[in-house]
Amino acid sequence: MKKEILPLGSVVLLNGGTKKVMIIGYCMKTPEKPNKMYDYCGCIFPEGVLRSDVTCVFDHEQIKEVCFCGFKNDEANNFINKVIKLTEQEKKNNQHKEEPRFQIESLETE
Repeated sequence: MKKEILPLGSVVLLNGGTKKVMIIGYCMKTPEKPNKMYDYCGCIFPEGVLRSDVTCVFDHEQIKEVCFCGFKNDEANNFINKVIKLTEQEKKNNQHKEEPRFQIESLETE
């Protein structure tokens, strides 16, 4: 079964959260957990990015509620399919304790 990935601009409420979060990116890693790739990167809604060094990272399973689904078209759907393939490969690599092989260049759209 294909994993659902929400489009950019989607607004969600996370488990245990009180503020909504808007999805602004995919496949984020952090210095604190360099071998963990999170499904999403987000900013608080409606405030947006208040500082360039402050965003949140989270996985799809942490979403309690989808408040708004962002814009979808063929270009976005093709990109999301690439994200799904990369995240599935990343999880397989981590299960086998290999170094992650994620490369941002492979996400480029045609």
